[in-house]
Amino acid sequence: MNIETQLRHLRLHGMTRSWSALNETRKLHELTFSEGMEILLQAETDDRDGKRFERLQLNANFRYRASIEELNMDSKRGLDKATVGILATGDYIPKGEAILVCGSTGTGKSFLVSALGHQACAQGYRVAYFNVQKLLLRTKMSRIDGSVYKFFEKISKADLLILDDFGLTHFEQQQRMDMLEIIEDRHAKKATIIASQLPVEKWWDIFGDSTLADAFLDRMVHTSYRIELKGESLRKKR
Repeated sequence: MNIETQLRHLRLHGMTRSWSALNETRKLHELTFSEGMEILLQAETDDRDGKRFERLQLNANFRYRASIEELNMDSKRGLDKATVGILATGDYIPKGEAILVCGSTGTGKSFLVSALGHQACAQGYRVAYFNVQKLLLRTKMSRIDGSVYKFFEKISKADLLILDDFGLTHFEQQQRMDMLEIIEDRHAKKATIIASQLPVEKWWDIFGDSTLADAFLDRMVHTSYRIELKGESLRKKR
């Protein structure tokens, strides 16, 4: 069994492709053993990192395929390059910090939070992306089939939870409890991003219950990054 066949048998796909390329270009014999091993190991590492990134993106279920580089950084829109640069490092994720993004329809909230989510995936973090209404519907269905605790546990394990379109409708009592439980599980442990058309000061009204609203906002607002997007709808410019 030759080396390439053995690499394939061991499912070392990155090393297999690199070995084949080195043979085809006849560069293999120009390398020392340590140089060759370094190239092969790096190729395998890159291959596995790439597959992990693709898997994390797929599991996150993003609304948009977006990147930090594609963001419109016009200061008039309310995006501060320094803040975005800090968030792009992903340091807020292991710290369990929150990001609150507000702005009217079409200002790019979903694209921004998707870009931050993709960046987190590239850094190896597990991300879960939900439209809030769909999340609450799924929570309701999981209560019916008895899998709600398993569903909440899955959400709690995400390194970064992104809640998009927060506050489009007022919450019913069970929805208030569910939202608070989701945030409570993550508070100061796992990172959360919330995007909403409503300014943060109006989030209290969404709950319709002062006690639960206070508890939710206390966990989300005081130590969070705040981004308020401004300007005309970007959709009009397309």
